[in-house]
Amino acid sequence: MLIKYGFHTTIAVPNPTPTIAMLEVHPERSGDIQSETPFLTKPSVPTSVYLDGFGNRCRRILVPAGDITFRLEGTIYDSGKREPVVPDATEVPVERLPAGAIEFLVGSRYCETDRMSQAAWDLFGHVPAGWSRVQAIADYVHDHLTFGYEHARSTRTAEEAYEERVGVCRDFAHLMITFCRCLNIPARYVNGYLGDIGVPPDPAPMDFSAWVEVYLSNRWYTFDARHNEPRTGRIVVARGRDAADVPLINSFGQHTLKEFKVVTEEVEAPLALAASG
Repeated sequence: MLIKYGFHTTIAVPNPTPTIAMLEVHPERSGDIQSETPFLTKPSVPTSVYLDGFGNRCRRILVPAGDITFRLEGTIYDSGKREPVVPDATEVPVERLPAGAIEFLVGSRYCETDRMSQAAWDLFGHVPAGWSRVQAIADYVHDHLTFGYEHARSTRTAEEAYEERVGVCRDFAHLMITFCRCLNIPARYVNGYLGDIGVPPDPAPMDFSAWVEVYLSNRWYTFDARHNEPRTGRIVVARGRDAADVPLINSFGQHTLKEFKVVTEEVEAPLALAASG
């Protein structure tokens, strides 16, 4: 299948402001992109790209004073398969984890493992280790938090979400990540595109989404405590320890968000591609 994706966002800055935009498809999916427009800015200004320590694509922009719009759209190939459910996937002992997974065991800006450890063990310590335990965490977070855009707060931590029992997708992700890490299960934060493919359409405006990847049986698996069901067509934009590592727009100065539109939808594949797929 083919998925159309893209964004159109406008910010305003009072003075020339260095900015990093993390809005583009993760490099691991570059080979699946069928077509893509250049990253456009209006007014047109020079940009440059680098990869951060997590392998995410970051675009540097010196934004001139006033309004500026960022825009990009493309189509990407996807298998159309739902995310795997692997009940026999096992936890990997800490001493056998690869070095790259260790940093996703410790506390971070929004994931206070030191403050949530006792709650994690009280709630999930009795659950059989492995996939069952991780799914139990996803189930609990899904039921414990009430989703609503009116609950959005950029400073809310996992512990605060646990206590307030409300949040948006990033809060669901942070709380799940924290519980997993407290139980010695590596978990990382992911944001990206998630369209209403194979599910009833959400009447709310499309937005980027946040979910979790958990390390079991020597690979990373996707879990989404907000939706709590396998989905089709996720497109990763960036990964990190938590939301602090992967802000969509990080300006080194004041900025005001004036417009933000996201598109993610299945489109009909050309006959040649459909036949080969």
